[in-house]
Amino acid sequence: MKNFNGKVLFLDRADINTDEIIPAKYLTEISREALEPYLLEDLELDGFNQGMDLANKSVIITKDNFGCGSSREHAPWALDANGINLVIAENFARIFKQNMFNCGMLAVEFSSEIIGKIFRLFAGRSTDLETDMKRMIITIKSDEHQEEFPFSISDFDLALVEAGGWLSYADSNY
Repeated sequence: MKNFNGKVLFLDRADINTDEIIPAKYLTEISREALEPYLLEDLELDGFNQGMDLANKSVIITKDNFGCGSSREHAPWALDANGINLVIAENFARIFKQNMFNCGMLAVEFSSEIIGKIFRLFAGRSTDLETDMKRMIITIKSDEHQEEFPFSISDFDLALVEAGGWLSYADSNY
């Protein structure tokens, strides 16, 4: 199972699409590693600096409709190549969300009220996140605050995550 803990990157925008996650010109790449330097290269977000803001981050917390646009596995692959295995948002584009689980990654949805609270308490601060998969609790903490947030995913998606993705799940179950 992948690591779902670490430093948080806050992306304060809705509708971040797969072309912004990984630009289409890199879709000819066939390995995850080749996508690493291009993650969020075309992200349109005031104040975002790809090199500085991505450094040492393992988790993204964002707004509504993350991963919309073209359906492609390259978007989760680019996240994974950068060590980002958990994205938290109000909701996700359906295919992107399933591609996350198929790659053994976590896509966690919280209500707009909870996302708003997380942004108010933690955005703009050095923030760490820990995921307790047994208790299904995410703990977010900075120097000033610490909060726990329960989450849920389907039993099948949990099995995919625990197996490390669809291929490993299929190898062990079929």
